[in-house]
Amino acid sequence: MIISIPKPPWTSLGKKLESTLRKALFDFHMVDGVTKLAIALSGGKDSLTLLFLLHAISGRGFPPFDLYAIHVSGEFSCGASIQEEYLQEICKALGVEFISLSSQQRLETLECYSCSRERRRLLFHAAKSVGATTIAFGHHRDDQAQTVLMNLLHKGEFAGNLPKIQMHDYGITIIRPLIYISEGDIRTFSQQQGFARITCRCPVGQNSLRRKTDQIIDDLETIFPNARENIARAGLLYGSQKAAIR
Repeated sequence: MIISIPKPPWTSLGKKLESTLRKALFDFHMVDGVTKLAIALSGGKDSLTLLFLLHAISGRGFPPFDLYAIHVSGEFSCGASIQEEYLQEICKALGVEFISLSSQQRLETLECYSCSRERRRLLFHAAKSVGATTIAFGHHRDDQAQTVLMNLLHKGEFAGNLPKIQMHDYGITIIRPLIYISEGDIRTFSQQQGFARITCRCPVGQNSLRRKTDQIIDDLETIFPNARENIARAGLLYGSQKAAIR
């Protein structure tokens, strides 16, 4: 299998994404003291973009860190449902250790909450098995906007995805280096670099509350063109202020 690996020197968009990722890492001290970094690698455009960018900046403005790509497969695993061999070849070309795990989800009991908990348990265990206590997720700015609006409308809470959060019960820190980057830029980058052919195939995710919330934001942007960006920014600002008060 011949794999084309995105690497610097980047196009102008690639430079923009790397710069924006670097800003998030600096702003939230995401990799301070980190020598081993795990990445939750579904194989979709978001997690692959995250892998390529983190590999590119390791040792360039940041101390070098060992990367571990952790992939959870399964009959109904969340995300891209991509051939594992493809991800193995990418990681081999990058010199990144690839770890494969299997979800036990079945269609008759499939729902987002239990699936998410199982995947995180598997990811955390695998990361700790190689001595990595920090794991990067591919959540981007648009995911942040969706989460803020879902929590506001569904729970009456103003809360989004934290850029960096310590999961004390698991001994793991989650970071989200793409938190400033729009899904549109990630999609264009993946098209330019040739890894944009994967879409989510989860039968539950196609009609999920998150998908419906994204449609609401699309409607809002016909009136407020910057709604998605502003919602995401407000969530980050509120989260930072709340953390500072603590």
